[in-house]
Amino acid sequence: MKEFLENTQAKINEVPGIAYIDADWGQLDDYSPNPPVKWPCCLIDISNIDFSDLGTDRRASPQNRQEGIANITITFANLKITNTSFKAPQGQKDIAWALLDLIELTHAKIHGFAPVMGSGRLIRKGFKRIKRDDGIQQYQIVYTLGMHNV
Repeated sequence: MKEFLENTQAKINEVPGIAYIDADWGQLDDYSPNPPVKWPCCLIDISNIDFSDLGTDRRASPQNRQEGIANITITFANLKITNTSFKAPQGQKDIAWALLDLIELTHAKIHGFAPVMGSGRLIRKGFKRIKRDDGIQQYQIVYTLGMHNV
């Protein structure tokens, strides 16, 4: 899992404009009004892995082999301090919507990316907005990742 997090973090770091990329250890939870991040941020979490048994390989360690399907949650957040109403200046709207551009650029980098040897590729599964009352604009994108013979 460490190698997965490090390699995914390095791949996301190729996207210019993201000020903070880290494993999600709860930086956006219970720290209002000052979460310990820089804006905009991207947080990576292995949110769930379901395993199935493949059998035994006495030459491998461990001998009992499994296949896994992981859900990887990538969270993007930014402190939204500008208005995006229809009559707002275009430059102001561009700044406010920049997080959505970063999400698209990151997706282009990591969709289909195989972060570790023996894994499948990250494939987008879901997207949702997280409603907050503190001015933080937050989105979660879930990717699936298959792992074989682990």
